[in-house]
Amino acid sequence: MTDRLNGSLYTKIENCVAIVEFGHPKSNSFPLELLERLTREIDLLSEDKSVRLILLKSEGDRAFCAGASFDELLAIEDEANGKRFFEGFAHLFLAMRRCTKLIIGRVQGKTVGGGVGLVAAMDYVFATEAASVKLSELSLGIGPFVIAPVILRKAGQATLNELFMAPDQWKSAYWVQEKGLFARVFENTKDMDKEIDYFLDKLLQSNPEALSEMKRITWQGTEHWEEELIKNAAISGKLVLSEQTKAMLAKFKNKD
Repeated sequence: MTDRLNGSLYTKIENCVAIVEFGHPKSNSFPLELLERLTREIDLLSEDKSVRLILLKSEGDRAFCAGASFDELLAIEDEANGKRFFEGFAHLFLAMRRCTKLIIGRVQGKTVGGGVGLVAAMDYVFATEAASVKLSELSLGIGPFVIAPVILRKAGQATLNELFMAPDQWKSAYWVQEKGLFARVFENTKDMDKEIDYFLDKLLQSNPEALSEMKRITWQGTEHWEEELIKNAAISGKLVLSEQTKAMLAKFKNKD
């Protein structure tokens, strides 16, 4: 895996499918720079006429995404920088929302916080049995404010409540599938990847205009996100400065 402080992002286009892979040495967590790079990449691929589908994945064979970078959260010193950091997630979800191409997810392992939001913002998600999830924000003195609308849209109020009110509990991949955040769950990555290849091939046989129109229709009713997610980022940006949150972040970081 890459040892770059700000992570890595690679894209290759094969048979009209853009395979986008992000990575970070700390369990594929997201510093702001990586969030911004992924956002720009999604916007570019949305306009790329050679691309009909996007497959989004992360590096390695363990964690899918550990959410926000603890190092950057601890480094936030004022509300403006706090808001800007959490806007990184907001802008990424908005890019995925407006993308004209279906975004298919490949989730191979545990997913936390912002990573769960990323999963919820995908259009269809494949996962393995190792892909358990949790929203740990409340235990850190903040809350999943930017993530909440994305999960609410895909899985409903009860699922959102269960995730954010039980920040120390891992939910199994099959629980996540039952709630609608995962579409299919497999015993291992080999079986998952085989099915992803078959799934993409079948979608590529469809009319690309029909796929694009269905993408648009399935995201109707989220136009208010343009304002809501940015406002919610400001809430997180303020709370992350509290003494309780700083202490909890330091405690969790020291466990790494």
